[in-house]
Amino acid sequence: MIGALELGLLYGVMALGVYLTFRVLNFPDLTVDGSLTTGAAVAAALITAGQNPLVATLAGTGAGVVAGVITGLLHTKGKIDGLLAGILTMIALWSINLRIMGKANTPLLREETLMSPLRDAGWIGKTWIAVLIFAVLVFALKLVVDWFLSTDLGLAIQATGNNEQMIRSFGVNTDGTKILTLAISNGLVALAGALVAQYQGFADISMGIGVILIGLASVILGQAVLGQRTLFMASLAVIVGSILYRLIIFFALSVGLNPNDMRAITAILVVLALLLPRWGFLKKIPSLRDRGNRRPKDPEPDAVASATTGVTVPAAER
Repeated sequence: MIGALELGLLYGVMALGVYLTFRVLNFPDLTVDGSLTTGAAVAAALITAGQNPLVATLAGTGAGVVAGVITGLLHTKGKIDGLLAGILTMIALWSINLRIMGKANTPLLREETLMSPLRDAGWIGKTWIAVLIFAVLVFALKLVVDWFLSTDLGLAIQATGNNEQMIRSFGVNTDGTKILTLAISNGLVALAGALVAQYQGFADISMGIGVILIGLASVILGQAVLGQRTLFMASLAVIVGSILYRLIIFFALSVGLNPNDMRAITAILVVLALLLPRWGFLKKIPSLRDRGNRRPKDPEPDAVASATTGVTVPAAER
């Protein structure tokens, strides 16, 4: 189960990227199926070439940023539908990733990676220390995303996702906010790919297939449980959803389900996460959805002041 928690946290970085496009920008971006592999491929190719693992990871992240920019340009400047733009970039990345690695699979087991210190210490997959380290790093990244979305630029991005025409009337360059969001999103996805490749010891051309479904499952599952009324809770729910998804897959395999059925199980999870809140099932568990989201109660009115002024005046705090 420790391994499932570790993978859930690493894929939580990818889920944060999917959250930016799917929830914040309201953009159906399928580029992530290719950009996750791109991050892994670039990192693996540079590590096997003798490059520093940290530099290789940052380079993989940068490659994901470029992929997101291309999708953004196809959509905003090329006037191509967002869904089709993502598919086109994803298809092109398949060949590019093969070119980067030179083959379908690049092993990293004997290479020095970011995971080597943890693996040499015997922490990965065996103790809670690696889980704690991953949790701290992912939580710090989540706080950075929260801070960015709270800035003027981040608020413009949120407004673009909510009402593009309205925010454009205020003079905001919505093409720029879309391209920037896609770049950040795919950068996070590629970062997750680079970290997962170093964690599992190889980069494979097929590791990104269907990852958009996993990202959506994490976002929807987490926000169905924790809610999304505040920015802090919404992004935290994404990470929790990623962990829950990995734990569900872990228990599904533990009871003997066929690994070939995991895609179908993922699809069922997404459907359940979408339908159960509408049926009111999770509303019966207020401690999960409302904790931290509940609006504070209105203060009691001041009877004397209200009678004097003719309007309801809240009582002063004592």
